[in-house]
Amino acid sequence: MRGVAVSSRLRAGLAGASVATAALLAAGCHAASTADVAVPGNAAKASASASASASARAAAQAGPVVALGDSYTAGGLLPFDTHAVPPGCLRSGRAYPVIVARALGAPLTDVACASAGISAMTEAQRTYLGTNPPQLSALAADDRMVLLTLSGDDMGFLNALRECVKLSFTLPWGSPCAKHYGGQPAAALSAETPKVARLLSTIALRAPYARVVVVGYPDLFPQSGGCWPAVPITDGDIAFMRAFEVSLNSMLAQAARAAGATFVNTYTPTSGRDFCQPESVRDVEGLAPGSPTLPFHPNTRGQAAIAAAVLAVVSRG
Repeated sequence: MRGVAVSSRLRAGLAGASVATAALLAAGCHAASTADVAVPGNAAKASASASASASARAAAQAGPVVALGDSYTAGGLLPFDTHAVPPGCLRSGRAYPVIVARALGAPLTDVACASAGISAMTEAQRTYLGTNPPQLSALAADDRMVLLTLSGDDMGFLNALRECVKLSFTLPWGSPCAKHYGGQPAAALSAETPKVARLLSTIALRAPYARVVVVGYPDLFPQSGGCWPAVPITDGDIAFMRAFEVSLNSMLAQAARAAGATFVNTYTPTSGRDFCQPESVRDVEGLAPGSPTLPFHPNTRGQAAIAAAVLAVVSRG
């Protein structure tokens, strides 16, 4: 010990020192001993903390998958889950979070809700059939994974599609919707970006051991042209809305990377399976769905394709 070494050197150089000096040496030796004992104590605390953290992380690996977000997460009448509460969220047993959780062998906590936006993450959301609690209240420290598709409703994406349908009858060969909205999509994206960043930070705090997976929107539109009047949106406005969706997905991808979350691109694997394709091919439905789902939403095949994309990414670690 440090006190012992000092005491030995003093005894060698100061033979016959007074009793007071000896007492001081003894006191110094005692203080050194106390300090030396404190180091292992701190190490023990650090070890205990690390052990607790490892235990919490291990518990999370066996924890639930939590589904947050809008109707693309919920499934939207695909078909409707009669046991889901509240019914107005339109959750489906064939939505991609259900498929992902089943494949991972994990329990699912599904609080996604049709028409949900950023505000529905921290505030109760009223639906036409019941009220959904704030979605973030479902998060816990032992969550394994958080799945999230969000921002389409905040951006007014589906409202814009409905407006495009209406305006197409005024000018079937032009771009009336693009003219109507102008630069609004770009402004909406700029306003939404910091909100998504804050949301992802909050999710990470509430579910610190969960893998946060931001799932993008699938390809709704043909890569060129359109299919008016089957889906009454002009060719010019198809291009306008396709660019809108691509920008939305890009914003979500950038926000996920900045937050240390995982982004899943579902646009590429569903490309060429847009709402203009035959019913046997398409992954998303148009204005008049040919299979049970909401207009301009993934059908059963589309939700399965989204789930496959998620599983392919998360399986890579």
